[in-house]
Amino acid sequence: MALRNQVFIWIGLLIALVLVLWIFRGILLPFVVGAALAYLLNPLVNQLQKWRFSRAWATVVVLLSVLTIVVSLFFMFVPLIGQQIIGLIQRLPRYVTDLQQLAVTWSPEINEWLGPERAAQLQSSLNDLVRQALGFIATLPAELVNIGLTGAAVVGFTVLAPVVAFYLLLDWEGMVRGIDDLLPKQHKGEVKGILREIDKSMAGVIRGQGSVLLLDAAFYATALSVIGLNYGLAVGLIAGLFSFVPFVGFALGLGLSLGIALVQFSPNWWMIALVAGIYLFWQFIEGNVLYPKLVGSSININPVWMMFALLALGALFGFVGLLLAVPMAAIASVLVRYGVRKYKESTLYLGPRNRILDENAKP
Repeated sequence: MALRNQVFIWIGLLIALVLVLWIFRGILLPFVVGAALAYLLNPLVNQLQKWRFSRAWATVVVLLSVLTIVVSLFFMFVPLIGQQIIGLIQRLPRYVTDLQQLAVTWSPEINEWLGPERAAQLQSSLNDLVRQALGFIATLPAELVNIGLTGAAVVGFTVLAPVVAFYLLLDWEGMVRGIDDLLPKQHKGEVKGILREIDKSMAGVIRGQGSVLLLDAAFYATALSVIGLNYGLAVGLIAGLFSFVPFVGFALGLGLSLGIALVQFSPNWWMIALVAGIYLFWQFIEGNVLYPKLVGSSININPVWMMFALLALGALFGFVGLLLAVPMAAIASVLVRYGVRKYKESTLYLGPRNRILDENAKP
């Protein structure tokens, strides 16, 4: 009975949390980003404290240093990036038209290679894809307004997020002590173990995967710009920053890059192959070097579950939901694994006799 009451209480708290997030979804963006920034910078503040800085001075030094770096990078690169992104959006319809003309030019070879029936199916699929792409481009400004990326929202976010991060960092130790005092004394050790797992998973998401995302964006943008691909900086940043969605960043960047390369470099197939090689090479580096070193097994989330979380929370909370999806999926994954462990230790799974034997067999 006590276990059932606990389950009902936790489910009720979860429902209340989702309801509160949904009600206040319109104002959550600076608080979510500020909390993520505070979580990311807390180890640096702790390190300065070990060097005999006070908590307040450590917070000021770390936050001002990070803001100085961000503002410097903003004024150095954002005008160029914004110009390229606007130019890419304006140029995309012409790229689509050029690709259609190339397809018409190559249609005899395609018919000979695939056969008339399959070639017609391919042409129909490409036409559908073109219509969807043009429709997306046409509705993009409205979508940005819908998710809250308006000028006022961006200004409010840039002002409020650092303030939220400052006060959270300043009182981080007090918040941790307060949460620790609220834990039920009978199960404190077990709950703290779950919280440690969640902290490890969140560190993998925010610190580890965030580092991989930035490295992806830097490599793609640099490599595509070096080989002279039109709008290579913008396409590389899009591919890198969308890499938090499994396979989407890679597929989106590769598709855009190959489409631009076909128009720009055709019939120089070596340059088109070089563009594809950049993505394949970095996917190998990311999967075999970056993820094992920076993320490891701390997240341990199935890609299907990750995509579901992104779509579900994005539909519920908009842009804020997309930001919350990955850490919430990481937390849910930890809780599900804990629930499975407890289920396999229960009489419901083992039966009364087997559970007694199992407990006696434990050292």
